[in-house]
Amino acid sequence: MRGSTELSLANFAVSSQNGFLPNEKPLEFLDDPYYASWEAIIAELPCLLNSASLRNHVDALSILSTSHLKSEPEWRRAYLILSFFTHSYIWEAGGPSEHLPPAISIPFLSVASHLGLPPTATYAALNLWNFTTTSSIQDFSNLDELHSLHTFSGTADEEWFYLISVAIEAHGASIIPVMLSAISAIQTQPQSPSTSHIVLGALIKYSYCIRDIGALLKRMNEKCNPDVFYNHIRPFLAGSKNMAVAGLPRGVFYDEGEGSGEWRMYSGGSNAQSSLIQFFDIVLGVEHKSTTGTKGSKAGFLTEMRNYMPGPHRSFLQTMESISNIRSYASTSPIPEVLDAYNFAVKENEKFRDIHIQIVTRYIIRPSRAQASAGKGVGGGLNLAVASTNGDTKSLQGTGGTELLPFLRGVRDDVRQTALE
Repeated sequence: MRGSTELSLANFAVSSQNGFLPNEKPLEFLDDPYYASWEAIIAELPCLLNSASLRNHVDALSILSTSHLKSEPEWRRAYLILSFFTHSYIWEAGGPSEHLPPAISIPFLSVASHLGLPPTATYAALNLWNFTTTSSIQDFSNLDELHSLHTFSGTADEEWFYLISVAIEAHGASIIPVMLSAISAIQTQPQSPSTSHIVLGALIKYSYCIRDIGALLKRMNEKCNPDVFYNHIRPFLAGSKNMAVAGLPRGVFYDEGEGSGEWRMYSGGSNAQSSLIQFFDIVLGVEHKSTTGTKGSKAGFLTEMRNYMPGPHRSFLQTMESISNIRSYASTSPIPEVLDAYNFAVKENEKFRDIHIQIVTRYIIRPSRAQASAGKGVGGGLNLAVASTNGDTKSLQGTGGTELLPFLRGVRDDVRQTALE
């Protein structure tokens, strides 16, 4: 079974070792001199943003073709660069820009189309393809060996924020083939005693894996200061959708030159764009109810977030939904330990969601309240931090454009209600 599992994972660009991270560490530089101007700007990005001169440098760029990109790592590197350019241009100090110039728009639309991604800063750009490691064995799970390739702020806080997600992705990778093996065993030998043992073992491994991931998420506190995150990092992660409060009522105009272009709205980078986090729910049969709030349904938002994942990963999750059978198997298993293991897995998933809510409270809700009490935001011009100082935490928006706490609590509650009696 292991060989066929690996083959099926490869078909979806999922690594049997690294999961949704690439097989090898991401490319650190586009070697072709043609892209030297891009590399020169990305290398100085924090300094340019600190001096509010990024837009001037981008406006002086020539429109580069994507025809010189040959390998998939090069396409991913270009996507990363243009993602950082896009959000830097939009959210540079002084107020948001509703206009994205052709030097970014034209190549970004091409690169995004090639990768099956939207032309905006996604979780893939900021996390999956934005790190390197000193590990000689391509082990991406050790935080002490990881480094981010690029940040907006130039701070260790921002680097740590991204690397926590990289380590989570790497640590969670091992559970993917384990759960696939359990699903396959149920499909092929549902009555076999060995299947019960396989499913039981898979659920126990799942539970401890997600517990370990929760412990990794808690490490956010070690090197990422909440005030730095809220005021100097989070504003650059915001998208252009549902961002009227931050100064983008129509989204952003992607200028394609010669009078052509299009107004576009995209969600910002969000953990909901992590294929691993959605995989955790799918394999347990979690159903996110479509209860409609002021910003739409949980189910609708999570489904929409798949459009912000690399195309093969999106297809993988769709396939997983069609074959997920562990919950139904656990509900009818004559072996009570299987049911207990399933509910244990659900409980560990719920605890992980609680940890996420605690992190959001520390890094977004409390700083928002503090600034509301002070009566002002930090930073030059309107951005997501400045716009989030009204003190109403119920309506406080995430970078993805959702109402933050109601959404996260609803997702957590959906997980809890998946438990079997």
